[in-house]
Amino acid sequence: MNRFETAKDLPAMVRPAVVDLLFRMADDELIIGHRNSEWTGHAPILEEDIAFSSMAQDEMGHARAYYEMLHELGEADPDTLAFGRKPRQYRCASLVSLPKGDWAFSVVRQFLYDTSESVRLAALSESTFVPLAQLARKLRGEEKYHLMHGRSWVARLGSATEESRKRMQTALATCYPHALGLFEPTEADEPVAQYGIGLRERELKAQWESAVVPGLQAGGLSVADNVLPVYGGRVGRHPAALTELLDGMQLVYNIDPTAKW
Repeated sequence: MNRFETAKDLPAMVRPAVVDLLFRMADDELIIGHRNSEWTGHAPILEEDIAFSSMAQDEMGHARAYYEMLHELGEADPDTLAFGRKPRQYRCASLVSLPKGDWAFSVVRQFLYDTSESVRLAALSESTFVPLAQLARKLRGEEKYHLMHGRSWVARLGSATEESRKRMQTALATCYPHALGLFEPTEADEPVAQYGIGLRERELKAQWESAVVPGLQAGGLSVADNVLPVYGGRVGRHPAALTELLDGMQLVYNIDPTAKW
């Protein structure tokens, strides 16, 4: 299978699919990063205040890397892509848009999300689009620590007390349908797979489910059968919480989008 060394080498028929994929990943990272940052100064212990702030910084840095790649593919500059779009233009899954909730909710969301990142980046590390493969291999090194953090907290809170286990199980029941939305099929699936850019979403979902279950079981948690996924985020249909988040996140930028900081 052909390898594409630069953005200019991508065939015209696969280029829109790569753009779609990058927008989904970038927007997921930007919004989950913002949600994690909301624990700064509010986490239950100082160590976690630092940990969630650090993870938020990592996710936003990853978002910028994806936006820079989009810019190389002809899209707007990273700041405009991050702060200058309307809610309907974002392609993030609903999981990352939801309010931070209590500590159990944020821990479960982080574990489910970072497991998906682990699976996706592993696949993209073998991408025929060389710049994306190189970036994925770099980001995997950071994401593995996020996943270790999530696994540890799921096991810790799921097996600590009856109250903590109950809260974790409730959070899982809320998060899981939205987590399935991370793998919402799109029109990009077939071109991405056929050109070796990445895997189909259903293939990633199967790998994710296999990876998630052991971590949940370590905390005594379980997922109900036949959970229906929450779709829509990949085509711009979002919960109201995203609009509220963007109103705050874009406030300074929208005062003067042309300003130089």
